[in-house]
Amino acid sequence: MAILTRPHVLLLTALLVLATLGPGGVPAAGGQPPDVPEDPLPGTPLPGTGGPWVVRAYYDDRQMVAAAAAIVEPWEVHHDEGWLLVAGGPREMQALLDLGFRLELDAARTEELTAPRVALPGQVAGIPGFPCYRTVDETYASAAALAVAYPGLASWIDIGDSWEKATITGPDLPGYDLRVLRLTNAALPGPKPKLFILASIHGRELAPAELATRFAEHLLGSYGLDADVTWLLDHHEIHLMLQGNPDGRKMVEAGAFWRKNTDNDDGCSDPASWGVDLNRNFEFAWGCCDGSSPEPCSDVYRGPGPVSEPEVAAIQAYLRAEYPDQRLPDLEAPVRTDATGVFVDLHAFGPKVMWPWGFTPNLAPNSTALQTFGRKLAYLNASRPEQAWALYPTSGTTDDFAYGELGLAAYCFEVGREFAATCTDFEDMILPGNLLALTYAAKVARTPYQIPAGPDARDLSVVPAVTGRDTAVQVRATLDDTRYSAAGGLEPMQNIAGGELYVDIPPWAEGATPVAQPLLPLDGTFDSQVETVQTSLVTAGLAPGRHILYLRGRDAAGSWGAFSAVFLTVSGEKVYLPLAGRQMVTE
Repeated sequence: MAILTRPHVLLLTALLVLATLGPGGVPAAGGQPPDVPEDPLPGTPLPGTGGPWVVRAYYDDRQMVAAAAAIVEPWEVHHDEGWLLVAGGPREMQALLDLGFRLELDAARTEELTAPRVALPGQVAGIPGFPCYRTVDETYASAAALAVAYPGLASWIDIGDSWEKATITGPDLPGYDLRVLRLTNAALPGPKPKLFILASIHGRELAPAELATRFAEHLLGSYGLDADVTWLLDHHEIHLMLQGNPDGRKMVEAGAFWRKNTDNDDGCSDPASWGVDLNRNFEFAWGCCDGSSPEPCSDVYRGPGPVSEPEVAAIQAYLRAEYPDQRLPDLEAPVRTDATGVFVDLHAFGPKVMWPWGFTPNLAPNSTALQTFGRKLAYLNASRPEQAWALYPTSGTTDDFAYGELGLAAYCFEVGREFAATCTDFEDMILPGNLLALTYAAKVARTPYQIPAGPDARDLSVVPAVTGRDTAVQVRATLDDTRYSAAGGLEPMQNIAGGELYVDIPPWAEGATPVAQPLLPLDGTFDSQVETVQTSLVTAGLAPGRHILYLRGRDAAGSWGAFSAVFLTVSGEKVYLPLAGRQMVTE
């Protein structure tokens, strides 16, 4: 990576200031606010060497955003204020000027971009300067250890090779196996609904891989302790590709600001710009539109052809093997509402939750259900929900492939506010909400086009949680139909209309029957969008041991929401309920 020196900063600053001036060095007319640069002089030169620089690129026409996205990846897009935050060298800066953008140097972000990455005092693990983010080797070691520690719940699967491993031979054996961590209770047969999580397909986006790894550790560590996690791993599958671009991530670990894989044979003469953008190389809508580049040195280079990269070939093959094809050939035809499967691609930064399409402004045929699900996810992880194209056009991407080819409910999470969020921000801002969102995504994987429209069952409790035979326990929960992000629009909300409680056997299983005693609102009437409900459950007929209670709610539109669960333990003793002033007696 080229280091930006003070002369470089002064030179680019002077050029960009000149670009805002009219003839004679006075501000050009046009009525722009004083902090927005005016049109540059035609043919304004840029340094022949140097960079990279981070700039604000101001535009007058939103179509310019699409043109820019075919050259360089916008870091931020502010349509309300008319500017992009982008980074690049002389080639990208000149291209943006040629498109009519007005450029303004962001000196602080440029300094951050070019600062060397060094280990913190005493740091012995993690990416230098970021001990909370495991390296590729550390991530792989952690996943392998989980498979050993939880052999009935986790398996560490080789699904292909990275570009370096597939291409380069020699004694150093560069590159990596591409691996997926598969989580489910192997003792219970399938088929089971599946959530697939892809992380860090762009090397420089640090948080996603760690988030996916922490999610796996949370699920496995909570099995048998948390009823929700337990039923998820019993009855669903979670597949996690923790490092989607290990070769690119290794470049980042060495100090490079690297987005793509490390493919070096496509004609780019600049070693700092080698590689293919893996998230522009998927076959669906590959190269069809704006949002990717045919230029091998571009940050958004789509590759010489669709699925040219072994990483993409492995991911596509794995998805096709694991999920049924639920998509009709007609792209205008919606996927069935009872279709199964969820796909989540974790990126940085945003924070946003986005869904197809990214290659066109047209709405996907399941756009209403995708939006409903997206707004629920965005509520949980405090993000802005929107169709992917609303940010800027993209083509050949993971989520458009997952939905467009297989019919999966597909999402892109942009987490955090930097490519390399601080460890404090990761622990306090990124991790908690995204663990909730990913857990919810796993919960609804059976019918993701239906369940998110229903109310959430939260704050589920059973009192007492440990009891004897032939007693009654009180089950209580809050049914909530309001948990949708309001950023960018409002989701329809309905009053709660009822709920169901199941013991041990969930409703999708053969022989499932809800408890006959109804769930009743504590205030006496179902007349609001949030209701606390309660019922009495008699333990007669329940065998001694631990049982799992499943509870879900229904709203006035008839939509059933996601299940929540809680454990109830029944002892072998018969308990006589206490009378006033007397103690409970067991026998």
